[in-house]
Amino acid sequence: MRTAVVLFTQDLRLHDNPALHAARTRADQVVPLFVLDPAVHAAGFAAPNRQAFLADSLADLDRALRAAGSRLVLRHGDPAEQTARLAAECGADTVHTAAGVSAFATRREAALRRALGERLHLHDGLTVVPAGALTPAARDHYAVFTPYLRVWQQAPHRPVLPAPRTLATPDGPAGDPLPTAPAGTSPGLPPGGERAARQRLRAWHPGDYDRLHDDLAADATSRLSPYLHFGCLSAGELAHRAAALGGPGADALVRQLAWRDFHHQVLAARPDAAHADYRPRDVHWHRDDQELRAWREGRTGYPIVDAGMRQLAHEGWMHNRARLITASFLTKTLRHDWRPGAAHFLHLLVDGDLANNQLNWQWIAGTGNDTRPNRVLNPLRQAERYDPDGAYVRHWIPELAHLPGRTVHRPWTSPEPLDYPDPLVSPDDLTARMHGTPG
Repeated sequence: MRTAVVLFTQDLRLHDNPALHAARTRADQVVPLFVLDPAVHAAGFAAPNRQAFLADSLADLDRALRAAGSRLVLRHGDPAEQTARLAAECGADTVHTAAGVSAFATRREAALRRALGERLHLHDGLTVVPAGALTPAARDHYAVFTPYLRVWQQAPHRPVLPAPRTLATPDGPAGDPLPTAPAGTSPGLPPGGERAARQRLRAWHPGDYDRLHDDLAADATSRLSPYLHFGCLSAGELAHRAAALGGPGADALVRQLAWRDFHHQVLAARPDAAHADYRPRDVHWHRDDQELRAWREGRTGYPIVDAGMRQLAHEGWMHNRARLITASFLTKTLRHDWRPGAAHFLHLLVDGDLANNQLNWQWIAGTGNDTRPNRVLNPLRQAERYDPDGAYVRHWIPELAHLPGRTVHRPWTSPEPLDYPDPLVSPDDLTARMHGTPG
């Protein structure tokens, strides 16, 4: 009787899981495994919000596996050592796992290969199109999004795989207790797991996404990014569903999935872009710890910026337009290095994906893949364009909620005293501080 181990990583789901599907197809028995790696904690990636979401997701995965007649085996330690040990315990012929793109994932896969040899099978499944599958003639990856999008749209997509109804797992392999959520999480954190992901997927329709995805107060985005990051939902299945629905909203959603794939193929080719400038520029970053602290705490004096930072602290998530505005304010208005900003986002974002987070920060800072590196997003213009009635700002900054109309975006013009900080950069100096093309 053939036995296979499935090592779950960023694919915590049963639906459309290539590694799980291959194991079940090629073996009589399957042992699902997740390894809590202390190196993740040591590297600072195990932030409380993601730990809580992971705990939810693992508990949900275990419930789903048990409903299919299986169970999740949890181990602590080095993934390669623990996987090889479990494979020996249950006499597994093969081990299946999803291929990653980060330097951390690459090192993990190399260690698994050393420990398991030809028994290890890697499967694409974290993106719609595998990282590295599309390359231009002269280099190993696409550096600009638009040419990548053109070939991405023509690339074949693998079929969506069904979730197994039954899964035979041998008795015996023991596991550790499932983790619990730590203290200190954001109060508005969403629940993790495939069940919550699919509930969200069924409840959200991309009909007006093209028109409303930048409207800060409308909250019309899918909010599926945490589930994509942990693999509770397959990006391939989401792209397939959007394509079947059709229409401008679905097309806009598919474009965002293409951006996600684009960033993953960049990071796969340039792992050091997680911490080093992708395109080095002669930039002399400003350093001011008080300014950085005010930005982190949502006390910059610019309501649209502070609203975004307060949403991040409360929910462990931030609207994508707000991410662009807050990042531009730190890097282009205050002229701070992008790395402390990216680190703060990674500390709080439940969807804190290394490829998307770091490369979006580099895009806005002018050191990444943007073809207009001097692009600047004027926070006042952005506020008036994407929060014209001030509803987003009033929700997250209640001390300004009484200000009428667009005055809420310029509280320094109010004749009454306010319990709100003065702007870090005076409005008169804002244009002078912005050394590029206003957004």
